[in-house]
This record gives sequence, structure tokens and C-alpha cells, in this order.
Amino acid sequence: MAQSAVKTRRRMDYAILLTVTLLCAFGLVMIFSASYYYAQNTASTEYDGYFYIRRQSIYLALGYPVMIALSFFDYRRLEKLKVVGLLVSIILLIAVLIFGKELNGAKRWLDIAGQSIQPSEVAKFGMMLYMCAFMSKKHAVMQSFKYGMLPMLLVIGVVCGLVMLQPNMSMSVIMGMLGYALLYIGGCKGKHLFFLLILLVGLFVLLAVIEPYRLARLTSFTDPWKDPLGTGYQLIQSFYAIGSGGLFGRGLNNSRQKLLFLTYGESDFIFAVICEELGFVGGLVILLAYGFIIFRGIRIALRCRDRFGSLLAAGITVVFAIQILVNIGVVTGSFPTTGQALPFISSGGSSLVLFLAAMGVLLNISRSTSGSMQPVVRAAFRKKPRAVAG
Repeated sequence: MAQSAVKTRRRMDYAILLTVTLLCAFGLVMIFSASYYYAQNTASTEYDGYFYIRRQSIYLALGYPVMIALSFFDYRRLEKLKVVGLLVSIILLIAVLIFGKELNGAKRWLDIAGQSIQPSEVAKFGMMLYMCAFMSKKHAVMQSFKYGMLPMLLVIGVVCGLVMLQPNMSMSVIMGMLGYALLYIGGCKGKHLFFLLILLVGLFVLLAVIEPYRLARLTSFTDPWKDPLGTGYQLIQSFYAIGSGGLFGRGLNNSRQKLLFLTYGESDFIFAVICEELGFVGGLVILLAYGFIIFRGIRIALRCRDRFGSLLAAGITVVFAIQILVNIGVVTGSFPTTGQALPFISSGGSSLVLFLAAMGVLLNISRSTSGSMQPVVRAAFRKKPRAVAG
């Protein structure tokens, strides 16, 4: 009986694995549906209708084995790579400012060995890993501003500052949201977090106001019809797609907005195509699948036997949840328009591989969980460590 219980506790969370696999398979179907007409009529893809589906299939073939391999790789070893991960992230963010490809006045992509990567995507996970490792070791001082919160703010500030130089304000805000959530999970004092929130909101408003194009993008989502052929164009086409889908949709491959009306329909706005072709029901099923993964991730974080694994599982879940929240928010007009991929579904190699790798780590952490919330986790999430002077 005891041996059987141990084996059960060490079993990988196959429910997450199955859900991720189904989302990836569904993503291939939707990318082909959303991109074929555009790719067939665009010079940049050499008029090849299979361009995006072929590329996504290659990245999936690379990323899926990485996820499986990491599910067997002891996540505790990652704690020793926290400095390396952060340094690599910073080096890539600096390199893209010097050698990156410029597109629409911004340098966000870097060519390495013939492949384009977005360093900010790597930096999200590098920053998250460093913060989780630091807070797992320094949990006793996390309520101290000087010894706990300040070092983390410096890390967040450096990474977000480099992203802002690209410039990429939306990604910087997302990474700031991630850092803030991790500070809360890591046990920082509520008073410090409250004042930090006020400071961040003020800084966000200042950065938006000093650049007219940022302010225009931020305000266009409130009334996109003020500039229907400019800043509001993408959102209006997204509304048309979602609205025309109705309850059950027009049917797979029957989207009209993908016929050169909706831009980035295969990537940033693929959820709009899903809603148009599969309707409210199809969109809801996808959201439920994402919600299920988030629920299981929180469950793993609460039941992990050690503090680092608990914080790392929480960090991966937070990154995943923020990415989905921002993408769906943009497509539905709840957030200002910005380019963020929908995990496992949107076209995009670096995003797909990184999120599959993150799921592999989460699956490995699930092997170190028990049937109930662990005392170490209760201490991390509930008990307030004794404050340290400073």
C-alpha cells in the first residue's frame, strides 16, 4: 500500500500533457485554416499556402520532444542555472538592440543560426527562474524591502528597461505584471506592494504620454472607429470576425475576415478566426482548456514538496495565464492592441518551443507533489516570515 501511494504521488500530471497535446494539434489546424489564403497571395511567403503550417510543424516537432525530455529532467537542477539564465537573457536583450532586425521602427527579433528568436520571450522565463530561485532561498527576508524586495526590483527594472529600449512597451508591461505577481507569491509585504503598484501605474501613464504613438494605441481600443483605417483597423476586423461567428460559427475554413482583411490572423489574432469559424462554443472550449491547465498548475504549486518547486510551478502558471489574458484581451478589445501569441495555437516558433519547455518543467514538478498542500507551501503562501530590519 505504501509503495503504491509513493508511485501514485510521483506520477506525472498526464491531464496537462494531454491538454497541451490537443491544443498543439488544434493549433496546427487553425494555423492552416487562418493562413493558407494569406500565404498563397503574399510575396513574403513566396506565394506558398503551406508556409506557416510547415514552419509551425517543424517547431512543434522540435518543441514537443523538449517538453517530454524536461518532464524527466530534475527541476531542482534549474536552481543552479538562475544566474546563467538571467545573464543569457540580458545578453540577448542587448544583442537585439545592436544586431536585431528593425521592423516598424523597433528591434525585437534576432537571427541566430538562421532562425529568428524574440529575446524578450526568453527573458520572461529567465527573469522568472532567477526570481523563483532567489525567493526560495531568501524567503526569510522577503518582507524586508532592502534585502528582499529591492534586489528583485533591480532585476525586473534591468530586464524591463532593456525591453523598453527596443522599444516594446507592451512586453515591458507584461514582464512588469509577471514580476509583480511573483513578488506577491514570494511573500513581499503588502504595504510595499501597494506603494509599488501606485509607482508602476504612474510610470506607465508617463511613458504612454511622452510618446504620441503609444498614447494613440492605448486610446484607440476604447473607440477604434475613430481611426478605422489606422490604429483601430485590426480591432475592428477582429470584432467583425468574432461577431459574425455567432454561437457555432461559420464552419471550419469558412472565415471571411482571414481573406486579407484581418491582419496577423495566423498569429496574434488567431482567436478571432477561431470564434468566427467555430463560434462562441469553440472559443469557450479553448478558454476552458487553458483554464484547466492553469488550475492544474496552481494545484501543482500548492502540493509541491519544496519551496523552489512550488514557486517555479507558480511562476510558470503565472507566465502562461498572463500570456493568455493579454492575447484574449487584445482580440476582444479589452486591452490595447499589442502583439502577443496565444500559447500552443498561434503561429510563432520561439513562443511555441518556450511554452512547451515550460510545460515540461511543470510536468516534472508534478512528479514531486503529494495528495495535500505541503507545510512548506503553506509557509510560502500563507505565513508571514519575520521581518528583517531594512
